[in-house]
Amino acid sequence: MDIGVVFQLDPPAPAVVDLAVKAERAGFSHVWSFDSHLLWQEPFVIYSQILDRTERIVVGPMVTNPKTRDWSVTASHFATLNEMYGNRTVCGIGRGDSAVRTLGLKPTTIAELRASTVAIRDMAEGRVADVRGQEIHFPWVQGGSLPMWVAGYGPRALAVAGEVGDGFILQLADPDITAWTIRAVKEAAAQAGRDPEAITFCVAAPAYVGDDVAHQREQTRWFGGMVGNHVADIVERYGTDGGGVPQALTDYIKGRKGYDYAEHGRAGNSHTDFVPDEIVDRFCLLGPVEAHLERLKELADLGVHQFAVYLQHDDKENTLAAYGEQIIPAVKHL
Repeated sequence: MDIGVVFQLDPPAPAVVDLAVKAERAGFSHVWSFDSHLLWQEPFVIYSQILDRTERIVVGPMVTNPKTRDWSVTASHFATLNEMYGNRTVCGIGRGDSAVRTLGLKPTTIAELRASTVAIRDMAEGRVADVRGQEIHFPWVQGGSLPMWVAGYGPRALAVAGEVGDGFILQLADPDITAWTIRAVKEAAAQAGRDPEAITFCVAAPAYVGDDVAHQREQTRWFGGMVGNHVADIVERYGTDGGGVPQALTDYIKGRKGYDYAEHGRAGNSHTDFVPDEIVDRFCLLGPVEAHLERLKELADLGVHQFAVYLQHDDKENTLAAYGEQIIPAVKHL
């Protein structure tokens, strides 16, 4: 199992780059970031600095979307970074949450998510792409490679991941929900005539190493609120039964009363009081090293290839170090 890390791009940007360098030295495989330009700094600028100061780390957004960035611009960003640094990028893509909602827009459609996933990969890898009916091609791309990992929770997004994605991103670490999503993605891949075993599965969630679980819960409760935004979209479309989505994913948002994107992804978010301790414990990895290893073994046994640590709390350095010194060496063969 690979271990990645997810950063928010708060200024100063050089501090994020320094953390990425430390992550590579600690054995992390990927450095991911939020992509929400009104709330945080521009990821592609920071990616170039991370790639320049590292040797093997892979960078990418968790996640971008096809609405706030033109598909050809996104593909050009990735293709340029790959030409400069040797195919060390990956594109996590979804329908959009904070990046679009802070502009007063709605998440993109499933059809656009599917089409953009194919088109961005085609352009970044030097093929002719269909971009909203136009044939687009970058003649300067040679030997480019851009894996497209689709993020989502609902049945239709999972189908897109299986039908056209190189990977799938689930932003929570609950084993039961993980098993359901992996099964759905693989079934969609098989129905599309693809090899289900060729898809990479990534689970991303906050991780906090230490003994004070009560404090850790308060530092990571924000994550249940972030996930709740996506779950609310599912409930709006499918009703309270979630269209087959596990009740563990839909029940907890019944107490949700709104959300302030000014506090999006922030520890201490005042709009996440509706998230119970049980959900925090199920969605996140908390407690001592042994608890993390137990959950990671469970996820690996379900078919997860990478766990990406959301590092948004008050003990970033110690958690990064604990993963590098004790957890990554223990899970690299899972």
